[in-house]
Amino acid sequence: MKALALTPGTTKVELKDWDEPKIEKPNQVKLRIREVGICGTDREECSGGRADAPYGEKELIIGHEMFGEVVEVGSNVKSLKKGDYAVTTVRRSCGKCAACAVDAYDMCYTGEYTERGIKQRHGFQAEYVVDEETFVLKVPPSIISIGVLTEPMSVVEKAIDEASELQARRLPTTKEPKAWLKDKTVFVAGLGPIGLLAAVILRLRGARVLGMDVVDENSARPQILKELGGEYIDGRNLTPEQIHQKTPQIDLILEAAGIPKLDFDLLNALGINGIYVLTGVPKDAPPLNVDGAKIMRELVLKNQVIFGSVNAGFKHFKMGIEDLEAGLKKWPKTLPKIISNKVPITSFHEVIAKHTADEIKVVIDWNQFSS
Repeated sequence: MKALALTPGTTKVELKDWDEPKIEKPNQVKLRIREVGICGTDREECSGGRADAPYGEKELIIGHEMFGEVVEVGSNVKSLKKGDYAVTTVRRSCGKCAACAVDAYDMCYTGEYTERGIKQRHGFQAEYVVDEETFVLKVPPSIISIGVLTEPMSVVEKAIDEASELQARRLPTTKEPKAWLKDKTVFVAGLGPIGLLAAVILRLRGARVLGMDVVDENSARPQILKELGGEYIDGRNLTPEQIHQKTPQIDLILEAAGIPKLDFDLLNALGINGIYVLTGVPKDAPPLNVDGAKIMRELVLKNQVIFGSVNAGFKHFKMGIEDLEAGLKKWPKTLPKIISNKVPITSFHEVIAKHTADEIKVVIDWNQFSS
């Protein structure tokens, strides 16, 4: 079979022949890859950044945002059958800590987890993959066109779910986490795939969504936000302090930009009892000067919460599939626009290292190898 392999620590990425994986255990599932999304992590890996090959190997098959079709199942597999569409989770247990012992591997304590396509475990940029049933989720045929968005959707599902769970426990207004978001004002910073998928979830939950980016309002990302019922803010025209003056009670800020200065500045826009979740991972940059005393006063005197969220487990992949299905029913012409570019795997070099100005989500199409 063909696979897209990286030599970690270098920029050497090749589409090459690779041994086709086989089912070796009764609980395993074999999938033919149809599509794989490209994100900042892939580009960081391919520029010589963080990536680790499996122990004893020199190359890593990259890719962690996959959508595939089941071609074979082991004798003990019950939830999937040949012909089903499916996605596979990314992170795997360290096998040591309390979180991984209850399958909360996205919350691993030791840092000794592995991740498909990222850390010590081959990814999904290949014709075929094999994984255990416990990591594979069935995808309804109704969302074939956007099924590849499941992994990034799961990341933001986790962030929003954790924020809602915290607020439902802290505040007496509701005991149901999903219901907490109804009629709340949420500020989404950054309208890439994560920000726009966050807007989908938040609008499905009944929240008012303000989305900020630094692009013209008539460009693709703001237009998608507005079609979802959100309101666009051009960050070049308004400071966080001005945003706070216009909208003093922002209940939740979801950061999806990964820009340290902006992240700290946005604390000035967070309302009383507000919660702030960080999902962006910034590149190394010079240290910032921040007003630590002011930040501490605001957090304490306004009962505010700030936390980070990364990766996702089975629960949030499942929620992502459900919300993609609900979102596509509600906005059938809008959700597919999040996939802005689709290229065949033979043209991977056109998108693996560079980001165009109008790009939202780039997808690698593996269907040319289907038999």
